[in-house]
Amino acid sequence: MGAVTTALIAIAAVALGWCTIEIACKPCLEKGREAIDRNLNPNYDPDDDIDTAATVRAPLNPDYSEAAAAAPSTVVKAV
Repeated sequence: MGAVTTALIAIAAVALGWCTIEIACKPCLEKGREAIDRNLNPNYDPDDDIDTAATVRAPLNPDYSEAAAAAPSTVVKAV
């Protein structure tokens, strides 16, 4: 009877651990599952994915302007 109890407790612990990981990592797991579904879809064409292309070509620092880059920097006196 002890082995059955131990096995049930181990199964319950694994199930609880799985649920915890699913809840804690839900956004990451959903993105990964969507990527897997896209890759396994034979009708999926990555060139048709407009949102990804827009984010890839977006500037890394959208607040950065050329005028700020051309402005002379001020000298900071180190003490």
